[in-house]
Amino acid sequence: MNARAKAAERKTDATARPPLVRELLLVTGLFLVYKAGRQLAAGHTGEAFRNAHRVWDLERAVHLPGEASVQSPLLHGDTLAHLANTYYATVHFPATAAFLVWLYLRRPAHYVWARRVLAAVTAAALVLHLAFPLAPPRMLATTGLVDTARVYGPSVYGPPRTDHLSNQFAAMPSLHFGWALMVAVGLILATRSRWRPLWLLHPLLTLLVIVGTANHYWLDAMAATVLVLAALAVVRLPQRAAAAVGRRAGGRLPARENVLAGAGR
Repeated sequence: MNARAKAAERKTDATARPPLVRELLLVTGLFLVYKAGRQLAAGHTGEAFRNAHRVWDLERAVHLPGEASVQSPLLHGDTLAHLANTYYATVHFPATAAFLVWLYLRRPAHYVWARRVLAAVTAAALVLHLAFPLAPPRMLATTGLVDTARVYGPSVYGPPRTDHLSNQFAAMPSLHFGWALMVAVGLILATRSRWRPLWLLHPLLTLLVIVGTANHYWLDAMAATVLVLAALAVVRLPQRAAAAVGRRAGGRLPARENVLAGAGR
């Protein structure tokens, strides 16, 4: 990349960066709305368990691999199970927050796009949580799976009847996986390293963790994937960010930028 291209990219990114205070308020507001919305889905215990049996039976009918095949290696000792539970409890929010902060500081045009995709995925997930309450496999006796967080720790959940901070009957879709997938996609598009496909290890590890700890079914991750792909199809990468991707991939700087400053926010 030559000096003119680098200067143009820095100028475009600086112009695209939205006000920090507004973004903090917006992201915080979206999070609070989501948390409040999840509570609306609480209290549908019977329906959540009926849906869990349907999901489990459907997975067996279409011959998906049993979740026990992922959990089994974790049960050979305390260490692996504890590490998986720790990953589940501590990586989800911090990794997504770090992703957004890095994009805001280094790739503002990508940040606006990623924030909108994540908001769309999360809003769609909330609708599904309300329409299709689902008990996780750790609660379903017929699965034969172990609640690894309760047995080995650490656990982010309390007893369902007294846990007022989270809705444990919102297994589908898995936002753990959906957000992890979006983080990987966003970093692949926003970075230039030839090793950037390795970011896909994040959603892959997340998938193994959420299934192995019996917090989610395979279908929960599949549903999250569909939501992410749909959001990516609707929320297009801003033209200035797409041009930056092309420059980092070795393309030439466009002669003229056809997007107004601040567009796509």
